[in-house]
Amino acid sequence: MIFGRVKPLDAILATAEKKSLHRSLGAFQLTMLGIGAVIGTGIFVLTAEAAQKAGPGMMISFIIAGVVCAFAALCYAEMASMVPVSGSAYTYSYAVMGELIAWMVGWALILEYAVAAGAVSVGWSGYVIGLIEHTFHIDIPASLVTGPFDGGLINLPAMLIAALVTWLLVIGTKESATVNAILVTIKITALTVFIVLAVPVMNGAQFSPFAPTGIIGVSMAAASIFFAYVGFDAVSTAAEETKNPQRNMPIGLIGSLAICTIFYLLVAAGVIGAPGLSSQPVVDAAGHALEPGSRELAAQCATRAAEGFKDVVCSKEALAFTLREIGWPQIGNLLGLAAGLALPSVILMMMFGQTRIFFVMSRDGLLPAAFSKIHPTYNTPHVITIITGIAVALFAAFFPVGQLANISNSGTLFAFAAVSIAVMVIRKTDPTRKRPFKTPLVYVTAPFAILGCLYLFVSLDHKSIILFLIWAAIGLLVYFGYSRSRSHVGRGIVDVPEHQAYEELDPPVPGTH
Repeated sequence: MIFGRVKPLDAILATAEKKSLHRSLGAFQLTMLGIGAVIGTGIFVLTAEAAQKAGPGMMISFIIAGVVCAFAALCYAEMASMVPVSGSAYTYSYAVMGELIAWMVGWALILEYAVAAGAVSVGWSGYVIGLIEHTFHIDIPASLVTGPFDGGLINLPAMLIAALVTWLLVIGTKESATVNAILVTIKITALTVFIVLAVPVMNGAQFSPFAPTGIIGVSMAAASIFFAYVGFDAVSTAAEETKNPQRNMPIGLIGSLAICTIFYLLVAAGVIGAPGLSSQPVVDAAGHALEPGSRELAAQCATRAAEGFKDVVCSKEALAFTLREIGWPQIGNLLGLAAGLALPSVILMMMFGQTRIFFVMSRDGLLPAAFSKIHPTYNTPHVITIITGIAVALFAAFFPVGQLANISNSGTLFAFAAVSIAVMVIRKTDPTRKRPFKTPLVYVTAPFAILGCLYLFVSLDHKSIILFLIWAAIGLLVYFGYSRSRSHVGRGIVDVPEHQAYEELDPPVPGTH
């Protein structure tokens, strides 16, 4: 078969039963986890990046990214409700398209989650440092709060928050979800206040020219903004820890996405329409928009600021900056505080998803067995959580947010396309299996999701695409050099449901199943 080794769905479910994580999450907690992962980076951190690429046209970018994500979410919802185990796109691909495809999807998800958590850590650092500087009127040395690409040495606050989230995840899932629900409430309150204050004073003239960089710029911004929609994918990795997943997973996936998209559009409109500010891209001498996160842009921003220009694209804390400039400095500081409290919930979900992907890949023999060790007290995969935490802290310490976001997107889009293919394939190969949630018009919805992911992928910058291809090549080397020979499926170690196992034991042997 072209796809190679396929792990039967019944075996996947049986494996989960024998070495499982505790089911403790309901529909409300899943929706809160989804909102916690989705709302955050795109609004609090990447708004300035999107404006530099598309100007006010980023409103269209949010819609494009949201529509593609919605179609992919419908495919995810069917697979997640039908296969309620940890692993997300990796697990679905293993069941439908075989081990090699599954490995590449899992490898891409590593790129997605760990790099994304690093990106949000950098964004958190920008807001917290801005809050401290504006509140206490002090100037913190840039060398300690920005990485070498931004002209500093190391981003210590970003490292610190990554370490704190790692500790929280080691303690336990239920505790993490409870803290997250509180942080999501703070975040939504802060964004609601922003909308109430910023939207009524919008100036329509600020929206012109609407798309100064044309459709190319809008597409590039959409590809970057897509980073902020990956939360629903992280929710699906929690399927094995969800009560009644057949009902609760679709609610958590689609509910969180719908709420987040509305917030995105309203907040983006408030930023673009703020009187006295500019959301137009900063350009070089030739009139070309400078690359977000580059030293050239930073230098140009410094020059423009000295001349009295107020550019949203130059701010590392766009929402707090906007409120301060339209006459609400104290509330701007409070919003900065809210971002500082709330963005860790995004880091938490990214790292949560990463550790669960590793957990399942290890359980299948594709990664070392130590990765799936469960802590005797906290009942969490502590070994891989700590390893992931170290990697995230290093990403956050040395790389700028824009580069990390785009690299993460390349892995995300590959995984989303794979799930959209899988949902069509399994409709043909296993049509009688119970589907608590069915993707509507699957042969329209899934191809649209695939084409949308491809469109956004080719809209990424060239560096991100090349890095993804290099990462994929490394993944193939690891698979054929290590994982393929140790795969449980390849070695014939495939779990079966317990009732089946007992039937095969004739006579039954006590204590074996």
